[in-house]
Amino acid sequence: MKLVVVLPVLNEGAALRVRLQALAPLRTRGAWVVVVDGGSTDGTPAVAQPMADAVLCAPRGRAAQMNAGAVAAARAGADVLLFLHADTQLPPDADRLIQAALDSGAAWGRFDVRIDGVHPLLPMVAMLMNLRSRLSGIATGDQALFVRRRVFEALGGFAPLPLMEDVELSARLKRCSPPACVAQRVATAGRRWDRHGLWRTIVLMWRLRAAFAAGADPHALAWRYGYTPRAPAAVAVVAKAPVPGLAKTRLIPLLGAVGAARAQRRFALQTLATVRSASTGPLTLWCAPDTRHRFFHALRVRHGVVCQPQPPGDLGQRMVAAMAAHFATRPHMPWLVVGTDCPALTPAHLQHAADALQTHDAVLIPAEDGGYVLLGLRRPLGCAFERIDWSTERVLNQTRERLREAGGTWVELPALWDVDEPADWQRWTQAGLGGGVF
Repeated sequence: MKLVVVLPVLNEGAALRVRLQALAPLRTRGAWVVVVDGGSTDGTPAVAQPMADAVLCAPRGRAAQMNAGAVAAARAGADVLLFLHADTQLPPDADRLIQAALDSGAAWGRFDVRIDGVHPLLPMVAMLMNLRSRLSGIATGDQALFVRRRVFEALGGFAPLPLMEDVELSARLKRCSPPACVAQRVATAGRRWDRHGLWRTIVLMWRLRAAFAAGADPHALAWRYGYTPRAPAAVAVVAKAPVPGLAKTRLIPLLGAVGAARAQRRFALQTLATVRSASTGPLTLWCAPDTRHRFFHALRVRHGVVCQPQPPGDLGQRMVAAMAAHFATRPHMPWLVVGTDCPALTPAHLQHAADALQTHDAVLIPAEDGGYVLLGLRRPLGCAFERIDWSTERVLNQTRERLREAGGTWVELPALWDVDEPADWQRWTQAGLGGGVF
């Protein structure tokens, strides 16, 4: 069993050294440790570097950071992923316990937990947490959730939520198998209970779980819990079906019709993985010519991707329809739209775009060919898609002009590049910008 421990961190430099030293015996027995930093300002990555097998940076938020760590684990050949909070300590033989739990037939599992703190009732809180988890089949991040990598990938990883991402994933994992409940305990810090009061914290957490189960907005719940969640934004991905002869036609002279279709499929999967890792908000895949292609069907059935058929009309009319559909249901949530042709797009680009929409009506990531890689809107501005000469070098300037006519404010992030021509393909392969796992 190749075990990879994924550790999301943010400003944990003071205590991280001790936590990583405790994982050294697992590394000696072949486990990998991947630390994923969410933008620390206290030197956390430098502390982690000597004591981890990989140190990554990802957009802030446990879901985004853990998804990024899972991608790195997949590249390292992981069989099993263990998601560990920075304030949680494993038992010394955690790898052997996980092996035994999975050998029993489970696809995933978690440990019982012990809460270390000053309040005398914390052992009772831990006992009730463990009991609730056994009865409900739901695990929390404090319990060191572990899962077979292929199962995690098949489910699409953690949902882009600022809170309750562990509860949401557990609910999906339960459909694969009941969790393996390891009786040996992990130790987690009780600092939140000690700082905010035991009963106040218990009541708050139960209220948040109940509100989440009732469909409350996770971003609002995160604020109530005390997190400052990242700026939210829904993401629309516009994609063609990977049909030979119809997909990535300008790459056919280099790759052939079948190879170009495979490239389209690969780019689409990479874009979806990027959006998932960014964790800014809901994802909708707008499919052309419709949603009936087996590729879209697999995304919908296996990964729960919301797929919508692109309506008739030119690209501008289709984008207006996607924009209108979003703002009709989520009028106060910003909206980003991207294609699938830009492998240089990263989760950080999407997060920076979402941040920009907190203070501007629109955001653009220009493309080097005169178009744009991403357009984001804080409010419905259909004019941004009107009177545009699509697929020409005039797209970006005309979009700027439409926004100016509407009195909108916008910001532009650094330009990126699409893979459209054989020269772009060569540039992409030489850059080694392989995509994440979706």
